[in-house]
Amino acid sequence: MVGLYWQGLVHDLSKYGPTEFWVGVKYYQGTRSPNNAEREDKGYSSAWLHHKGRNKHHYEYWIDYSSHESKSGDGVMVPVPMPDKYIAEMIMDRIAASKTYRGKDYKDSDPLDYYWQGTQNAPLHEYTRSTLLKYLEMLASDGEEATFKAIKENLVKK
Repeated sequence: MVGLYWQGLVHDLSKYGPTEFWVGVKYYQGTRSPNNAEREDKGYSSAWLHHKGRNKHHYEYWIDYSSHESKSGDGVMVPVPMPDKYIAEMIMDRIAASKTYRGKDYKDSDPLDYYWQGTQNAPLHEYTRSTLLKYLEMLASDGEEATFKAIKENLVKK
């Protein structure tokens, strides 16, 4: 589709380790992430904390301390730009998740709708945000074929 062959093979391998796997088994529902159910049960998701720190296609992986200190003298957490190949993987991951959770009701606008339901306020670097939004909007308006071609040409082969 977009040429991320190796990333496709190793995508989310951490889900098969015990920290994430057993949470997935315990909280599986089929219509949403088991991490949300764990979060509701415990007040946090141990699986998500583990997952986001090991998978570079999640924007949360790309949050670091600023080299500039805050007024209190402490470092401040800031988003840094994601490399294009991980933005591409993030977009594909959002499409796959939307198709999984929406099933036969999936529309190409669903990943964009998901963005507007929560990611719009997330701590993303402006480059990451604008790139993500560009391709989600393209998907919603132009469909998969055009969007996948553009992702492959502009993010993967670049």
